[in-house]
Amino acid sequence: MAGRSLRLTFRNLDALLITLLLPVMLMLLFVYLFGGAIDTGTSAYVTYAVPGVLIICASYGASMTAVIVADDLGKGVVDRFRSMDIGGRALLSGHVTASTLRNLGSVTAVFAVAFLIGFRPGAGLAGWLATAGVLIAFIIAMSALSAAVGLLARTPEAASGFTFFVLFLPYPSSAFVPVDTMPGWLHGFALNQPATPVIETVRGLLLGQPVGTRPWVALAWCAGILTLSIVMSGVLFRRRTR
Repeated sequence: MAGRSLRLTFRNLDALLITLLLPVMLMLLFVYLFGGAIDTGTSAYVTYAVPGVLIICASYGASMTAVIVADDLGKGVVDRFRSMDIGGRALLSGHVTASTLRNLGSVTAVFAVAFLIGFRPGAGLAGWLATAGVLIAFIIAMSALSAAVGLLARTPEAASGFTFFVLFLPYPSSAFVPVDTMPGWLHGFALNQPATPVIETVRGLLLGQPVGTRPWVALAWCAGILTLSIVMSGVLFRRRTR
């Protein structure tokens, strides 16, 4: 099922290119157009911005799973698989696995461009491994949530609305500016949404800074989203395939 989903990805080259290029374009936009006007306390703005771009990359790429799942349901593909005794768990797990692999490729592309424009992390081997673990956990959680949204949506067009939600979720966080520079009424949401602890964890690990309990908060968010998504997917799959 994962191989099938990957093959579908490579057949849809325009969506694949957008998934790869959009985060890179956002990073270049913020670094070169806005970076000179933003004081984040780091030696170079790219150092501050890369973790936020990574989360946008992971979020947007994972959200495409919703469109693919909704398309499978709309075309009757799921019914054909069920006639071959392929259950919903295998089908959805394949989509989530393929999404994780796609997003790891996108994250690698963002890192490559970031290094070219001056990103110089101070993390050691343990920091890099921990960063990879947090990013993979976040990608899996968001991909599972996207699969549940794909089951909920009636059409691929409706499912695509989820991509806009996850694309803009990191903006009211510490992705591009410190939270304390935002209006006071926004602090509560910015500090207590899933993107912020993940971004702060990745930033601290990559720069070799103390991270405190933030990795555990980030992983707790990922575990909560994943658990909720699995429960939702089970209920929604049974309802959509009666």
